[in-house]
Amino acid sequence: MIHVSIIGATGYTGVELVRLLGLREDVVLDHLTSRTYAGQKIQHLFPHLLGNVDHTCEELDLEQVTTDSDVIFVALPHGHALPIAKKAKEKGKKVIDLGADFRLKDAAVYEEWYKVPHTEPELLEEAVYGLPEWDRDAIKDATVIANPGCFVTSILLGLMPLMKKGWVVPNSIVCDSKSGTSGAGRAGNVANLFTEVESSFKAYGVAHHRHTPEIEQLLTQMAGTETMIQFTPHLVPMSRGILSTIYATATEGHTADEIHALFEETYADEPFVQVLPAGMWPMTKSVKGTNNCQLGVTYDERTGRIIIVSVIDNLMKGAAGQAVQNMNLMFGLAETTGLQMIGLFP
Repeated sequence: MIHVSIIGATGYTGVELVRLLGLREDVVLDHLTSRTYAGQKIQHLFPHLLGNVDHTCEELDLEQVTTDSDVIFVALPHGHALPIAKKAKEKGKKVIDLGADFRLKDAAVYEEWYKVPHTEPELLEEAVYGLPEWDRDAIKDATVIANPGCFVTSILLGLMPLMKKGWVVPNSIVCDSKSGTSGAGRAGNVANLFTEVESSFKAYGVAHHRHTPEIEQLLTQMAGTETMIQFTPHLVPMSRGILSTIYATATEGHTADEIHALFEETYADEPFVQVLPAGMWPMTKSVKGTNNCQLGVTYDERTGRIIIVSVIDNLMKGAAGQAVQNMNLMFGLAETTGLQMIGLFP
């Protein structure tokens, strides 16, 4: 049995982890923490869990959590995972951070973009970036996992085949991404009220979104050369989903068929990445509630640009689902365990 605790269990990502792990026969949920709802039954806060989960939310007791758990999921904003990971490391336990504390390998870059000090540089050095399609062997041996950002996952999976082959001009990349409102978290925010977002569509974080250095870090690793991108996220009035449209200037000598075949070859054995037939384009509804990423790709000969459309569920492959996929790898399980599901329709 794998003993699991979830720190921040009543946020959107935390409760999605509870949903994914609550019925697993190989998992024991030891501690579900929540500062706001300590002492309350999580299944009463979230009635969709009734009959399947029976747990009382509690305040974080770091000593107890790290004693009881084999793996700790940290579903909190940036800055909060650092002391938890330090304590877990001392006790030989595993940590999967769904925030940003271990994603950026340069502590100075982290501090510049997130405006808080990074107090665990040694842990940062040994943390593994948890994108299984990129580095699953390292994930298997990791003790600290940096679960990728949601926008980042959609973009990296869309570009990885091309970056590894060197088929795009690195600094030509433009990423235009749209996200549902759950990506902003569950805390109260006027900008995310129904009346603010309904029948509206807006850009935010233009030219300075915090996912930008994370995307550039991984694309640089994939390409083997320094890579900068233009990234603009948008908020759309739906609860779940991310759609990223990615544009990149192609290096010479490629055709649409060749590019599409590269994607099919790259992801042929990946359980959660689906390359759609040529001329078919993904939509967020197709991956809702799943850990899947669907990709469509073409080459515009007129402009010389490759166009990729990538969709994920931001709470699944963009957060909790990918975290469970990482946990499965860390404990020697099939990475699809507990994650094989068909999307909802309509």
